[in-house]
Amino acid sequence: MSNFNFEPATNPTFYYIGTSTTKSSIMRVFPKWAEFLGIGNPPFIGIDCKIHDDPNLYRRIVNFMKKDNNSLGALVTSHKIDLFDAAYDLFDEIDPYSKLLGELSCISKRKGKLWAHAKDPITSGLSYESFIPKNHWAKSKGNIFIIGAGGASLALTTYLMQTLKKKNYPAKIYISNRSKPRLEKMKKVHRIINPGIEVEYLHHPKSEDNDIIMNQLKSGSLVINGTGLGKDIAGSPITDDAEFPLGGFAWDYNYRGELNFLQQARKQQKEKKLHVEDGWTYFLHGWTRVIAEVFHINIPTSGSMFDNISHIAREVR
Repeated sequence: MSNFNFEPATNPTFYYIGTSTTKSSIMRVFPKWAEFLGIGNPPFIGIDCKIHDDPNLYRRIVNFMKKDNNSLGALVTSHKIDLFDAAYDLFDEIDPYSKLLGELSCISKRKGKLWAHAKDPITSGLSYESFIPKNHWAKSKGNIFIIGAGGASLALTTYLMQTLKKKNYPAKIYISNRSKPRLEKMKKVHRIINPGIEVEYLHHPKSEDNDIIMNQLKSGSLVINGTGLGKDIAGSPITDDAEFPLGGFAWDYNYRGELNFLQQARKQQKEKKLHVEDGWTYFLHGWTRVIAEVFHINIPTSGSMFDNISHIAREVR
């Protein structure tokens, strides 16, 4: 059962499909953003579903949005794959990333048609570009080590494989995960899109397994915590014995929680000359790309306006 009552919207309405939406700070942030962006004060309604909920419920939600004229669209978290699997046939149009990845993070309407979008390759790419120097891999010959093979990591590798020029490939991408199915899904997608970047897929049930890769990375390498450890679940995907790469980058997709991985990186930051990045910019791009799509407005991805959007969110949080 969902908390949603399926009552027709009386005003143009934006939805957030998640698991515990009322607890999210975005419920307080979005109204401030809407005012700043000049889109008025649209109702913003959270729809909570259980993880891997009843496919019929997902279909009912999508069908409601399709038929309700005042339902503008939604941002989707936690149910990206399940909702797509259950209701893909209800969409009039499906964007290329949704087709490739078999998921959606955004529902919108254009000229009376219901669209499914997978925005994560775009948002992860914007976040990556915000701190990785141009032509960094051509100059450093470093590696990328992604710990966790979930949707965000698949999105980032999709972006890299479709964007990086051959002269700027990393020496090698390592991808580890505690279980095998997500690695297998990633391999399947990469077989379609990988232009020739060397990738090694690693089944690593224990944090100590990731330490082994960490300790052999080249200078200038990028290490990513793509797991829920440090946010949803206590802990880190590496132990305190792991050595970050000299002159490298430590990126945690998470921006809230204990952030153990970031704490470990900061302890070595000065000695290793590390750039340490949390998931705040990823959060901003994730929401603003969907808002831009649903409300058909232009939102810059950098510059003073984007900085103002970040400032508003930080103040409300």
